[in-house]
Amino acid sequence: MTTDSPTPDTGAELLPIATPARTRAALRTLIRPDRGLALTGLGILVGATVVGLLVQPLLGRIVDIVADGRPAGDLTLPVVLLVAVAVVQGLTTMLGLTRIARLGETVLARLRERFVERALNLPADRLERAGAGDLTARVTGDVARVAEAVRSALPEMARSVLAILLTLGALALLDVRFLLAALLAVPVQLLTARWYVRRALTLYADQRVANGAQQQQLLETIGGAVTVRGHRLEEQHTERSAGRSRKAVDFTMRSVNLVLGFYGRLHIAEYIGLAAVLIAGFWLVRDGAVSIGTATAAALYFHSLFGPVNAALVLLDDAQSAAAGLARLVGVTDLAEQPEPEAGKPEAGKPTAGKPEVGKAEDGKAAPASVPRQRIASSEAAVTVHAVSHAYGPGRPVLHEVSLTLEPGEHVALVGTSGAGKSTLARIVAGVQQPTAGTVTSPGGGGSAPAGAGEHPVVLVTQEVHVFTGTLAEDLRLARPEATDADLRAALATVHALDWAEALPDGLATVVGEGGHRLDPARAQQLALARLVLADPALAVLDEATAEAGSAGARVLERSAEAALDGRTALVVAHRLTQAVAADRVVVLEAGRVVESGPHDELRDADGPYAALWRAWSGSRTAAPHP
Repeated sequence: MTTDSPTPDTGAELLPIATPARTRAALRTLIRPDRGLALTGLGILVGATVVGLLVQPLLGRIVDIVADGRPAGDLTLPVVLLVAVAVVQGLTTMLGLTRIARLGETVLARLRERFVERALNLPADRLERAGAGDLTARVTGDVARVAEAVRSALPEMARSVLAILLTLGALALLDVRFLLAALLAVPVQLLTARWYVRRALTLYADQRVANGAQQQQLLETIGGAVTVRGHRLEEQHTERSAGRSRKAVDFTMRSVNLVLGFYGRLHIAEYIGLAAVLIAGFWLVRDGAVSIGTATAAALYFHSLFGPVNAALVLLDDAQSAAAGLARLVGVTDLAEQPEPEAGKPEAGKPTAGKPEVGKAEDGKAAPASVPRQRIASSEAAVTVHAVSHAYGPGRPVLHEVSLTLEPGEHVALVGTSGAGKSTLARIVAGVQQPTAGTVTSPGGGGSAPAGAGEHPVVLVTQEVHVFTGTLAEDLRLARPEATDADLRAALATVHALDWAEALPDGLATVVGEGGHRLDPARAQQLALARLVLADPALAVLDEATAEAGSAGARVLERSAEAALDGRTALVVAHRLTQAVAADRVVVLEAGRVVESGPHDELRDADGPYAALWRAWSGSRTAAPHP
């Protein structure tokens, strides 16, 4: 179960935050596979703590020997035992903390993998509503805070809690009255912890939201710097950034004041407890109930509690902050979880053939890229869009009961003015976005894919293509990990990219992406098209995949796209109407509705919406292509 995040003044609908109960349940699920490691680590730490509790009685024994005026030789055994205790405790503590740390790192890795998996499968419109800052804050700040807690707080917290419990037990063994005296500090400590926890969780969650809003504003300001300067909006954006920074600083100062009040109350508890133990020791020694050494051991036991109690309560601060971060991470993982569709029944809004990734394909085996493909003719539809509607929120409809059929091997161009819903429909057909109503079905789940299609039923390529850090060959093999170098070269040759790829400093071994060789937008897009060829999907969806090239590279990219789509069913959001000319059929969207559908020549001569688009587009060029 999750709750909605507090919405900052950005107007964004932030991703949800898991409830404390759901966060605890998720944590138990993450730990369950390593229960043996957890129990072993805790068992070793218990043994180390028990051995360490021998220090105070041994020191009390030394005090009694000195107080009774015994020979110096009587000190040998207690001193040797103290050294042995120190060695054994050190070794067992190191072993126990190592196992607890390993448990923490394993759980953290599992959490990261689950978060990344779920985040990649979030609907595109949900991410857009939340804004980049919220997800960025979670994947950086929240993950870092949880990682810090796992690496330092978790082992120390386990050791401190064990030390506290076993030390209180040791006090009871000396004399139960020492324990009762020590427990006078507990009410103050419990009230302090309760006071802190009730304020900390909400404060840290709000602080994370404020930090996310600050990052969102910085991302928007820096990312749109050219537009900001062009419209002379520097002062307004600076003030917005400063305002959100002030809000983040305010939350930080509130957390600092909370921690200072927390420690002040703890010191009072320490003074109460120590005074009570010393007074109890005085009365018990005077009455002959215990020796001076025993009273000394009791005082040392209580004094030894200062470290673990303070450590546990200090770590409570880290734990609360980490818990707030963990709740935000679990909120994302829960948001992305979808119930499995019933057997034999397609999930609404998703092609039954499978699920793609934006800009790349899933792993799988495909036919060699060098094998020529032929257009497929079949009476069975490759894709059926039935009464699909979509809205990005109440009162914000984008698509209205759109129905569309793509025959196997057919190339359909989707055209329309900006805001007509082309990209939304493309993402829904590709399966990366759920429609508000209606269904999308395609062969592969229970039907049949076009002959020659690979194991990837759908691949989506957009105009925003990411070049992954690594060698060019590794980037290409994202689509088909087992592809040979010959397969990679064949795919590059198909999209007319082999010449520049082999001209790179190290050819296919050239490092590209962040910190590597920079690929211009046209080459990055050809790389994405080559991945499409390697994946060999039954259905390819291109969402303005040639838009980033500019006029100089448009013709080259259009040739690359045409070659990549040869022999497969394709839906192309046409950035340039030359793509519509080459398509088998053109579908025109207006205000989220299909208003025309047919071949280019027929629609151009019909004097309808497409003809108007064609005249506007071709009239702006000195030599418009005309079939």
